[in-house]
Amino acid sequence: QVQLVESGGGLVQAGGSLRLSCTASGSSVSIALMSWYRPVPGYQREWVARITSDGITNYEDSVRGRCAISRDNAKNTVYLQMDSLKPEDTAVYSCSLYLVPGGRYWGQGTQVTVSR
Repeated sequence: QVQLVESGGGLVQAGGSLRLSCTASGSSVSIALMSWYRPVPGYQREWVARITSDGITNYEDSVRGRCAISRDNAKNTVYLQMDSLKPEDTAVYSCSLYLVPGGRYWGQGTQVTVSR
């Protein structure tokens, strides 16, 4: 059974930084498409950043240049370094592991709150 556990969220002032972690069990992050998502009004979730099994990274426009996704295969963990945080970044950030075949799995999320 695949399980994802996120951590690293918290309360930070605008302009500050946080590093989110997503540790997987039951599967390897090195062979999956790993993504971070956050909810958006009117939609269920939007993806924020992702890293492929080949190490290719992509970012949503609003976070590009401020966030960096990385992977530590030895720790089976994916990170999201978030810098220059803005109040509009406030959300519950969820980690996703996607395998073909296998499907998509979600973590429980970690709250990020950015104050003005």
